[in-house]
Order: sequence, then structure tokens, then C-alpha cells
Amino acid sequence: MNNMQLEQCIREYGKNVYAFCSQLTGNKQEAEELYQDTFLKAVELKEKMDRERNPGSYLISIALRIWKNKKRKYAWRNRIAGTEVFTEEMAGGESGRQEDSTEETFFRKEQQRQVREAVAKLEEKYRIPVYLYYSQQFTTEQIGKVLKLPQGTVKSRLYKARKLLKKELEVILDER
Repeated sequence: MNNMQLEQCIREYGKNVYAFCSQLTGNKQEAEELYQDTFLKAVELKEKMDRERNPGSYLISIALRIWKNKKRKYAWRNRIAGTEVFTEEMAGGESGRQEDSTEETFFRKEQQRQVREAVAKLEEKYRIPVYLYYSQQFTTEQIGKVLKLPQGTVKSRLYKARKLLKKELEVILDER
């Protein structure tokens, strides 16, 4: 891949990579650092990148590897926090309805907040596939390639994550 093609990849996939970095780190400063590190690594590896083989998932896998390495390296400082960032569209928002009443808007935002918190509580092995599947619209096959897992394992983790989320959200609803 040449420099122009790499620039095109950055323009095309940059927002998705940044959103993923934000989800992983839960911190704007660390997300920006991870985002920059991801594209610096992509520049180093540009000869290995293939425009035909989904460069978006390749960039996500670079970000994930860098994040895991940093997390391991700085674990003793607890520097990288759990994921709290989860955009409205990932939580089922952005309905495009402007005629919603203030009350409906409040309840929708409250529901989205609860979903974000429930997802953030998931173990990493469930949380990352959920983010990739629902926010990045990756297929289970693509997630398997990024995480280096069999597709069946990805499907079972998504199934288990949905069960855990359902259980957690039912508890929250019962508390009301």
C-alpha cells in the first residue's frame, strides 16, 4: 500500500478507529494517544496492508494489540480504565425523531446510560466483541480475525454477553 492509499484509509476508517479507541480506553487523552499510535504503526506496516482485505479490521486489530500491550505494561498503575464511552448510536439512540417530548428524551437517554454502564461492567472477553459487533458493525468472522478466535467462539461470547446484559438490565428495571 502506498502513501496515498494509506491516507485514503485514514480518511475512510479514522472515525471508526477513534471510536473504538475511545471505547477501549474510556479516556479522551488515552484514546487520542492510542489512535495516533495505531496510525503510526499502520505507517510502519503499510507494505503489509492490503486494500482488498478490509483495512478497517486490520487497523482495529492494530489498535487492540497496542491497547493490550499498554494495558499489560501499565497494569500496576491501573492507568487504562474500564470502558465507559459508548455513543448514542451504539446504545440504540439517534432515532432522528425531533418531535420527542422532553420526558421521552430523558427516558431514552437514561436507558442508553444504563446500557453503557451494563456493557462497561462486562469482562473484556465479552465487552470487546460487543463493541466490534454493535458499534463497528463487524461480522462474527471479522471479529474472529481481529481477536484471533474461531468464529464459533465469537458467536458464543456474543450470546453470553447478551445473556449477561439482559440479566443486568432486568435487575436495573426491577429496582425502579
